[in-house]
Amino acid sequence: MKCMVVIPTYNERDNIEKLVSAILELKQNFHIAIVDDNSPDGTGKIADDLAMRYPEVNVIHRKEKTGIGQAYIEGFKYALINGVEYIFQMDADFSHDPALLPTFLEMLKCNDMVIGSRYRGGVRVLNWDFKRLLLSKFATKYVNIITGLPVTDATGGFKGFRRKVLESIDLDKIRSDGYSFQIETTYIAHKMHFKIGEVPIIFVDRHAGTSKMTRRIIWEAIWMVWRLLFKWKI
Repeated sequence: MKCMVVIPTYNERDNIEKLVSAILELKQNFHIAIVDDNSPDGTGKIADDLAMRYPEVNVIHRKEKTGIGQAYIEGFKYALINGVEYIFQMDADFSHDPALLPTFLEMLKCNDMVIGSRYRGGVRVLNWDFKRLLLSKFATKYVNIITGLPVTDATGGFKGFRRKVLESIDLDKIRSDGYSFQIETTYIAHKMHFKIGEVPIIFVDRHAGTSKMTRRIIWEAIWMVWRLLFKWKI
């Protein structure tokens, strides 16, 4: 099992089957770990049905919704235990284009970690209003200024890792969620001197369902950078 895509889900019944099909149609031996947070809309049952049909699909059921960060960590641990060399994370709502997974994999041949950037070489975001775009751009600039993190999209959630990166991060100590989870994992990889590459992507706001963004997630990200700053004694 060389590659695995970790996909957290909560109420994604309208997207998950289409996404799994799109990944498997790449014909590049991508395995999939769906981490479902006990979705009340039946996403978990759909995921189980997919796992019965496709040996590449694996399902992790969590008892409750405790945040996307912890869902990713469960998926990462599952991939590591199963000997996966290249581990990817992406949203379930088609905001991230699965057709780019082979590009990420190719980039990981010369990088330890790869980030899908919405802002490398310009702004590539569709279906966001100006307020949300401004918030996202401000968040990345804020992170860059305070931490010195040399990436153009610190809060992006489309990523690829070599297993050695995730093995080096103490996953049990990460408690952040949402934007701050993305910032924290990238920052730790940077401080450990792993090589980080970026792939320009077009981010399309979700096809179906409801956004998981909350005010708490935004404030957590604001304070996260200062915690990281003092933790690593920059």
